[in-house]
Amino acid sequence: MITWSDYPILLAAAETGNLTAAGRKLNLSQPTVGRRIRALEDHFGTPLLSRENGTLTPTDFGHSILDHIRRMEDEASAIKRSSATLETSLAGVVRLAASEGIGTAWLPEVMQHFRRSHPDILFDLGIGFRDFNLAQREADIALRWMSPGDQNSLIGRKVATVTFGLFASQHYVETSGPLNAPEDLENHDGVMATIMDGNILWMTDSRGEPIHLPKRITFRSNSIWAFDEAIAAGYGIGALPLCGILRGFRGVDNDVVRVLPNISRQEDLYLVAHEDLKRSKRIRAIFDFLVECFKKDSSFFLNGTPSIFETGVAAALCCDGHPVNTQDNR
Repeated sequence: MITWSDYPILLAAAETGNLTAAGRKLNLSQPTVGRRIRALEDHFGTPLLSRENGTLTPTDFGHSILDHIRRMEDEASAIKRSSATLETSLAGVVRLAASEGIGTAWLPEVMQHFRRSHPDILFDLGIGFRDFNLAQREADIALRWMSPGDQNSLIGRKVATVTFGLFASQHYVETSGPLNAPEDLENHDGVMATIMDGNILWMTDSRGEPIHLPKRITFRSNSIWAFDEAIAAGYGIGALPLCGILRGFRGVDNDVVRVLPNISRQEDLYLVAHEDLKRSKRIRAIFDFLVECFKKDSSFFLNGTPSIFETGVAAALCCDGHPVNTQDNR
């Protein structure tokens, strides 16, 4: 018997390109995914997926089915969001999404100040360099780098400009070759973080292309935490936000120094929510709170000056000495 729950399995297999990844995405075993897709194909009497170069791709009929499945998911998500907008209490779970670094170091401390006046709001924080799907409520509020996304249903607000520089351990600087000009970087060891669709964290030109890359990459990771530790351990030179290393919360800066300080890179950070969910009282309260906190901490992100959340008076500074006003139903 075919049920609605079979269709998201087909969609996951088509989007990931293999049964194992689809099962991991849906928390199902690979045999279960294969069996449910075969049941759909038996039901329709035609293949829905074919294998090309080791990757599952939809057949022509499969494409037509997937179009309907996506519309069905959109409608189901809209119903879910509509129910959320009816929530008028300042209680319940709010899903936040952010990348490593800001999501693991800055955001938890900030939101604890919010919870002091709103203890009944609970947080579910998703960490990763990917765009969490707000339409399907993978997150209620997300922090995104470079742009808010291209969905018309999203409301995005640029909340910070973050400056990045080049850093290395003191020991590496003292024992490596000359480092007086950007061209010298090519003869040094590099430490790379892989972020957002395989891009690397490094200095770029006006077209966004990496420049003066080291010839030898001694350490590469998709984890910002591991990347930070590798720089501190002396693997080589890497790009870090000034706020994360000069005045940040992470403990890797004891032996890390900035090199070539005239070289920098800036990236904008956006706070994003679905336009439906912003009508929810608790989500709107958190969104407005974070906008104000980013505003008050703008110099921290731009210049690496001390964050107000390191001073012990963060709540007062962030909200001008008063709790965020959440009494209206904007």
